[in-house]
Amino acid sequence: MSSLPPALANEPVRLPAAHAEPDARAASRPPRILGRMLALDDFEPAAARILPRPIFGYASGGSETNASLRGNRTAFDDYAFVPRVMVDVSVRCQRRELFGQTYDSPFGFAPMGGTSLAGFDGDRVLARVAAASNIPMILSGASLTRLEDVKKVGRTAWFQGYIPGEAAAIRALVERVGNAGYDTLVVTADVPVAGNRENNVRNGYSAPLRPTAALAWQGITHPRWLFGTAIRTLMRHGMPHTENMGSVRVPLVSRAGVRERARRDRFDWEHLALIRSIWPGRLVVKGLLAGEDAHRAAESGVDGVIVSNHGGRQLDGALAPLRALPGVVARAGRMTVMMDSGVRRGTDVLKALALGARFVFVGRPFLFANAVAGEAGVMHAVRLLREEIDRDLALLGTPSLDAVGPQLLREQGR
Repeated sequence: MSSLPPALANEPVRLPAAHAEPDARAASRPPRILGRMLALDDFEPAAARILPRPIFGYASGGSETNASLRGNRTAFDDYAFVPRVMVDVSVRCQRRELFGQTYDSPFGFAPMGGTSLAGFDGDRVLARVAAASNIPMILSGASLTRLEDVKKVGRTAWFQGYIPGEAAAIRALVERVGNAGYDTLVVTADVPVAGNRENNVRNGYSAPLRPTAALAWQGITHPRWLFGTAIRTLMRHGMPHTENMGSVRVPLVSRAGVRERARRDRFDWEHLALIRSIWPGRLVVKGLLAGEDAHRAAESGVDGVIVSNHGGRQLDGALAPLRALPGVVARAGRMTVMMDSGVRRGTDVLKALALGARFVFVGRPFLFANAVAGEAGVMHAVRLLREEIDRDLALLGTPSLDAVGPQLLREQGR
């Protein structure tokens, strides 16, 4: 990654054609289904028809009553735009500088552990598309692909870790991430224990997956996923394992295996200080909602925070990140503030930026896009969101992101 010179930084981003594709083999024949994908939300129902119920439920669901999952979306409806008119918006730019790097859009791919379970080679697919699109991709510590292999194909990839409260394990992980060439480490702070995801039990999902007749039936009745992802993965790469979480590689499917969760409930600010002392790159904390925690992160030498409630998958009823943004920004000091959870539209991106986020990350829609149409699907999803942002900037009367601020928003009912 390299920053663009000032002269180029002000040029408009050239949006890729609908068939733009980093993999030239797929560029000549984009899947016909993409013609029906008009917005990010369109990928989810299409993926629901392709994916076995346990896998779709795992990816789409939240925790307990899904209150936080719903709240992440409805929070955007609480704010309305106040556009300016008769502004020359003939030249628009959505490039955004972040940690000294200039990206072509103000969004990236959020970390998702099930990416390669939902679509073939999903972790590397997202890494390749992110690099080709010049946006960041955060690899999940719960991924099924070795972090070293993802970095080889993803120059814009960051790594997100689930950190145990154990100094030796912390040192080993930090050393491994650095040796792989990552320059940004994301520490997830909101998973001391696993959330109560009752939907997983109801849908028959477990980690690792248990071989049962019901699971076999789901595979048989979803042949596109069975042959396009499951069997293809086995033939190309063998049985997938958790590769970046703890010292034990646990197979994806196992009768008796148990995924190692270490002692994340011991992780505290002293462990974060240890990471800061031994990690030379950029350090980001993900999962903050309280301004007080942002202030303490700044005092700990953290470079940035991602305001997040884990996509509604941890504490049910937690505050929507969009609502938490102003309080975090007010206490963040010099840190860069980013956000994820619930972003689906270009207007969502711009509302988050107007409330103080420097950048946003989007998860589930890109996972579903890969499940629906592979690399071409993810690239198409990127193009859709970029086109929405470009159009919305024009309609707001703001030709660049620098003019997007709280003056453009009003809370509904006020």
